[in-house]
Amino acid sequence: MNTPELRAQGAAQLQAATAQVAGLNAFLGLDGFVDEILHVVDKRESADKYQRLTTITKYADRLAAAAGKSTNVEMVNQRTKLGGNGPIMANALASFGMKVCYLGNLGYPALHPVFSDFAKQAEVHSIAEPGYTDALEFEDGKIICGKHSSLRDVNWANIKARFGHDKFAAKVQAANFVAFVNWTMLTCMNEMWSAILQEICPKLTGPRRKLFFDLADPEKRTRADIRAALSLITQFEQHFDAILGLNEKEAYEIGGHLDLEISDHSPEGLLKLATQIRDQIRVNTVVVHPVHYALAVSAGDAAIVEGPFTPQPLITTGAGDHFNAGFCLGKLLGFDNAHSVLTGVTTSGFYVRSAKSPHVADLVGLLRNWPAKA
Repeated sequence: MNTPELRAQGAAQLQAATAQVAGLNAFLGLDGFVDEILHVVDKRESADKYQRLTTITKYADRLAAAAGKSTNVEMVNQRTKLGGNGPIMANALASFGMKVCYLGNLGYPALHPVFSDFAKQAEVHSIAEPGYTDALEFEDGKIICGKHSSLRDVNWANIKARFGHDKFAAKVQAANFVAFVNWTMLTCMNEMWSAILQEICPKLTGPRRKLFFDLADPEKRTRADIRAALSLITQFEQHFDAILGLNEKEAYEIGGHLDLEISDHSPEGLLKLATQIRDQIRVNTVVVHPVHYALAVSAGDAAIVEGPFTPQPLITTGAGDHFNAGFCLGKLLGFDNAHSVLTGVTTSGFYVRSAKSPHVADLVGLLRNWPAKA
């Protein structure tokens, strides 16, 4: 579903809510990366000109042909930027105009320069050195190669020592929206969640806040760890309206770990799977974002919305985090799932076309001038 009527409604709702956005407070964490966006060279024609390997399949064939021999792979840096699910999502929320506080591993004791612009539009705190990512981008996807040794320093002891227990509690108390993302790479996250549930959540007062979780490609984690994380997320629903965000691959992985049927890969089959995941882990909302569309399911409210797909994006690394930011913005503004998913796909659509995080006015503009299908 993505009709001109839906987009007109979404544009009007966002336009009317622009002033409301500035009154929203967000507290996010807990990762941080320096991303190098790379293209892989197929043929080099001169010092300044080359042909790019355009697909993951072609890259895989190149590597497979080197088995038993060896090969040289040249990569060309397209840009170096702030990375990590948390900083990208937080930066997008700040671009909307929200008041954002971010806590993660962005350099310690001094902030890494790649986060300096981020720190100008958000309140930023860091407790450890960043990780580093080589993001190999192709027209049909991306390969993320990470260096993660510093992420072991993102733990509850360092949060208390380098940021402060009372300060952490105060940030959660003051927030309308909280997000804990990149569970897979932060190997101490289950312990941190357990501590937050025991030490922070029972003392919260006031209206229920929205809390967003992104597991971030849990394939390399064990079944026991994944099921433990899902159990902790269930416990957070006692204190928050919890939202679990998944991409398509993650949805099928989580469905498998929950012993659900995962053979139907149609949009309707994925919506059914998201409904079953939500029923199992008992959160407020499950949202899933494949490449061409996205969907969300809550109690009595399910929606599938097609996005403004582009076959030749300027950037894809961070597209999912921008979708999550847009979707959560919609939920914070009281939109139903259809309009929240629409806000999400519009946010990611703007980002992959421009390599920039949109303002609310940019979303309104894209909704009113929706690109024709190729």
